[in-house]
Amino acid sequence: MQSATRPLLPAASYSMARLFLLSALAALFPLSYAARGDPCAAIAGKTFVLPADALACLKSFPFNETLRQNVLTANIARVFDFFTFEDYYLASPPPFQESTADIRAELARINTTAYATDYDFNVDLYNFVTRLNDGHTRWFPNCYTSHQNLLPAPIVSLEVAGVQSVYITPDLVDLISLLGPDYTDLIAIDWQRLAGARVLAIEGQDPYAYVDFIAKTVSGNYLDHGVRVNSVFTSYRLSGAAYSQRFGDLAGPTGVAQTSLTFTLIAADSTEAETVTVPYIASFAGAPFTDRASYWANNCAANQGTNGRDLKAGAARLGGEAAPRVRRQPKASVVDKSNGSAVGLPSQFAPTLPTVGGDQGIMKSYVLPGSETGVMFIGSFEGDFAGFQKDTASAIRAFKAAGVTKLIIDLTNNNGAPFSLPPIAAFRPPQNRIRMSDSNCICIADIGGFVCLGQFLHRYLAGTIGYAGFQSTKRANALARKIVAADVALGLNSSFGFYPADNYAFLNGTAMPADFDYMTPDVPITVNGRRDANSQRFHDTCEASFQSAPDFGNGYSVYHALRNVAIVSNGNCASTCAMFSTLMVERHQTKVAVFGGKPSENVEFKGMAGNQVLEWVDLDSEVKTANLKDDPLAPADLLVSGNMRHNWRTAWSFLDESTPIAYLSELPNFRFPYTMDTYNNPQNLWLFVEQTLF
Repeated sequence: MQSATRPLLPAASYSMARLFLLSALAALFPLSYAARGDPCAAIAGKTFVLPADALACLKSFPFNETLRQNVLTANIARVFDFFTFEDYYLASPPPFQESTADIRAELARINTTAYATDYDFNVDLYNFVTRLNDGHTRWFPNCYTSHQNLLPAPIVSLEVAGVQSVYITPDLVDLISLLGPDYTDLIAIDWQRLAGARVLAIEGQDPYAYVDFIAKTVSGNYLDHGVRVNSVFTSYRLSGAAYSQRFGDLAGPTGVAQTSLTFTLIAADSTEAETVTVPYIASFAGAPFTDRASYWANNCAANQGTNGRDLKAGAARLGGEAAPRVRRQPKASVVDKSNGSAVGLPSQFAPTLPTVGGDQGIMKSYVLPGSETGVMFIGSFEGDFAGFQKDTASAIRAFKAAGVTKLIIDLTNNNGAPFSLPPIAAFRPPQNRIRMSDSNCICIADIGGFVCLGQFLHRYLAGTIGYAGFQSTKRANALARKIVAADVALGLNSSFGFYPADNYAFLNGTAMPADFDYMTPDVPITVNGRRDANSQRFHDTCEASFQSAPDFGNGYSVYHALRNVAIVSNGNCASTCAMFSTLMVERHQTKVAVFGGKPSENVEFKGMAGNQVLEWVDLDSEVKTANLKDDPLAPADLLVSGNMRHNWRTAWSFLDESTPIAYLSELPNFRFPYTMDTYNNPQNLWLFVEQTLF
């Protein structure tokens, strides 16, 4: 369905409206807050503050109707026109029925709700989009998502003496101590004695029931409820090149809405139940500020990195057609700001085995004792595009040299990370984030997974089997059709965006020419009784970007059958990771094991699986480069610092090419609870898998 919304102001008026808006807001700052105390000045320069103090700053900005119409009506409603799964949400099929919403009705509700503050409006909108449970499709208002609550009591589900229960993480003291005294000095309880406590109730509810509540209302990102349950718990992961521990969605949610959490528990050194109220502490990861006015200017107002640009102008400065042609690689990633709660994994849990293979960036490879089993722990499919391929080849060569006959691929928490943290360090977000800077912008760089690296790893393992991806489509809304037609008329190719046809291939493998209009004719589909237009189907052209290697194409399967490959994870394997694991299962019946989750509840082996994501700045650049920014259907430039990203392409299942892989329920072959030995110790988990699955 196409949106019928229109902006309140014509596109040409937005620059004037922005100047008016900023001057009007600036007029609110000087005297009124100086007289009664500026709530933002009270927390300025601090990494950790009490949530109530942070909330006072965030709620000090009044609701503004011009901002609502710019964000909601003129921008987000129109971005949803490109969202491939909109009609599926009217009645998501089992087992994903919890992820159901009438998107246009919700936008209309938000557009007519009375809000006291700009915070209230944005948080309502943020929560609605988050609860779509698609981490590819999120609204991030930087003004209100730069603070994150951290609870000094992350939880985990463990099996002890054959019984699964919820526990405060046993490594609590080592983990929380890594945050440093600026954090721990604010904790007004004896938090150390909570380590390893068995939880009997959270907020008066059965602990697993409360975990379900968090999975339903806070976690987002994944269609499957079971995967979201696992994201509530603390878990190990690779953050960049370093092992780290994620707090989980209960202990590390984005925002500062909650000040504390009440547990009924039995401490590890006791047999008596007690009730403990544990305070949240808010951490800040935004741009520095000194007062309310500078908080708005540096964290809330649009900057040079907020909106897109006409990429033809840059090419003209470089010499037009004489400029080198650079194909941008498509990405599919979940951006979850709560991943910022990952701090260094306490050193006693890090693998002690020596790494083998390449430079060990986002991939770490090992040979287990006995030299029968190799391990590839892949933290993400992002980073150095060529380096990932070299590391893959290097690891496989090392496995062959060691005589390895079995392979474990660990994809735990592989979902693309918004930033990286050092292995063991004080938690100082402003210094530890990866940032892009220019004269008017300091913004966190969202890092994703390259679609083609998942296909590369599959081909390296399976050998030459033909096309290693899925059939793909885009939504053929009226503006999308205009963009493709304009790109053809302007003679644009893949150097200028992802819409030009030479990014793709026909289903027979032949590359599309840049002047091919794959939106005409469009292909109608009907979902939940609604008829919608899709593009013609196409393939990715990843092989054109693969690096050559001496044994490329022979495949790991030449040496060891794919039945001796096992994929393990906690289900938090999204985007490119989800496509890779789905490819391995659907085409080769590779065995998959998922750890953790709620007892007696299913967990899918993959999180959200799209095919490509566009950030707002990328979609806006596609529109501007096609000379269509003045089109009445075009989303307006944002007046605030934010990002409405969306799932832009659909991957259709190899097993059922009328069903997106995101909506095809696929359960793992094996389910295991975490234990005291495996919950936070990847090497112990791999040894367990070697003994159990092979």
